Amino acid sequence: MFSSIKPFLQKKIRTRLINSQFLTTNSTLNLAEITANKLSKCTNLEELNQQYIEITKNSGRKLLWNPFIWNSFIRSYVRLNSPYLALRVYLCMSKSNVLPDFYTIPIVMKAVCQSFDVQAGFQVHCVAIKLGIDLNEFCESGFISLYSKVGDFGNAKKVFEQSPERKLGSWNAVIGGLTHGGQAKEAINMFMELLKSGLEPDDVTMVSVISACGSLGDLNLALQLHKYVFEAKRFGKSDMMMMNSLIDMYGKCGRMELAYKVFVGMVERNVLTWTSLIMGYAMHGHADDALECFHCMRKAGVRPNHVTFVGVLSACVHGGMVEEGRRYFDMMVYTYQITPMLQHYGVMVDLLGRAGLLNEAREMVESMPMDGNVIIWGALMGACEKHGNVEMGEWVAKHLEELEPWNDGVYVVLSNIYAGAGMWEDVERVRMIMKSRKIAKSPAYSSAALSV
Repeated sequence: MFSSIKPFLQKKIRTRLINSQFLTTNSTLNLAEITANKLSKCTNLEELNQQYIEITKNSGRKLLWNPFIWNSFIRSYVRLNSPYLALRVYLCMSKSNVLPDFYTIPIVMKAVCQSFDVQAGFQVHCVAIKLGIDLNEFCESGFISLYSKVGDFGNAKKVFEQSPERKLGSWNAVIGGLTHGGQAKEAINMFMELLKSGLEPDDVTMVSVISACGSLGDLNLALQLHKYVFEAKRFGKSDMMMMNSLIDMYGKCGRMELAYKVFVGMVERNVLTWTSLIMGYAMHGHADDALECFHCMRKAGVRPNHVTFVGVLSACVHGGMVEEGRRYFDMMVYTYQITPMLQHYGVMVDLLGRAGLLNEAREMVESMPMDGNVIIWGALMGACEKHGNVEMGEWVAKHLEELEPWNDGVYVVLSNIYAGAGMWEDVERVRMIMKSRKIAKSPAYSSAALSV
């Protein structure tokens, strides 16, 4: 994919790169460090933009020959979740004939990953190859992360395999990419290869591997990975992320007593810790435990986030707790000022639909600020089938057909609704439609709250 560069050209570019770093005096370097410190303290885009204008157009032109100051700007924009502005600064850096260095490329790749701008990633990769810095550990892991995040595992593995000396960062990038890409078995296999290579996994490795194990629901593997977590602790970093991942893993494996044991043994807990436990209880139908956990979370002074409320509302669904569901939904909106997302509306529609409150469920769907997805309409369709509501079933079926005209499951459910109401002529009409479309076997719609 990437063309090779002649050795003499790489040497020439490297020489230019090194020379550019000595164009500044000591006083300029000190000024650059002072400026970088000011940038790191910017708390919003307005402040950062003002600093950028000040340096590029007014007093700071002598700084612009130094890649250090450009790196500081790019890093600051990435920190403030403004990847496109970060990439814009990188382009200005290139137009100013300042070559990127070992620090520039990884920061730019973070911006690329935030924006999912694959084409920009390709271009940055080519620049790194031309400069001969593509095999730098941090550059390499950045390329692997990008390709993995966009599902291009072929190029991700190619970058990884072409490296003569793979550092832990590159292994972590591959394992993390496979995990987030839904290739849990491949991630576990890569972890095994890492162990064979003689390198020791760290906390970043273990968080990804534990997440992959949770996706597989393999309890035996989970118990083995727990042992590696204890070994990874000796790196001296906070182990909160690993512990949170263990809680999530045991929850997905259906062993809530082990998840709770990890929870109790933690010295520090954050919102992810509590949320992982709540989601685990909700997932396995332990509604009372989930809500009790939420109560303790609030009592401990930990502010819930939008994911926490997905778990809390899902627990209400499994427990058939309509009034509690309404109360927690209002708490989310009015007490914590969290704007409901599609997931929250989906769980509430499922809750109301299962309870037979179809009109209220319909009102919620119609009042949503966004369009419903197939999960929400499918949950309402399932409720119509359960409670035999023909009129609303027909209304929901039209929306499902518009969303997924190729999915014939709606006809199966609609036929069941007609059959339950004794409307045999309509049953025959739907069956004729199914026959004309040559439907052999059609999937039903799932109303599982946690799948939203």
